[in-house]
Amino acid sequence: MIKYNLKCNNNHNFDSWFSTSQDYEKLKKKKLLSCPECNSPKIQKSIMSPNLSYNKSKEKDKKNAKFYKELKTKIKSLQKYIEKNCDNVGENFAHEARKIHYDDKKSRGIYGTASSEQMKELAEEGIEVSSIPWAGKKEH
Repeated sequence: MIKYNLKCNNNHNFDSWFSTSQDYEKLKKKKLLSCPECNSPKIQKSIMSPNLSYNKSKEKDKKNAKFYKELKTKIKSLQKYIEKNCDNVGENFAHEARKIHYDDKKSRGIYGTASSEQMKELAEEGIEVSSIPWAGKKEH
């Protein structure tokens, strides 16, 4: 079984399972796929995150554990830098980003939370924003 992240032409995202990738292509060609939200038959696969599986090999498990530990250390280091050098605007991130972009003459670094829709709108307005993983803290 294969799980695909799908998106319709109205930007609705949803997941669906298929026996094989060929089954997905057959159903799409026969126009048997549709968006569960708006019923649009114009469906395409969207970017998917990989499904990581762990090998039973102890050596490979050790390498993976080391990699993830180093990655977490780098993410935490980046978090500390951001917390020290930027203003936490919490859930007001989209508003503050627009304010800096359109109104403020003085640029400053900010961080906080924004929905994927808000991030998309900011990008469409030409406001440069980035999303990073935040290890260990849900409020950011």
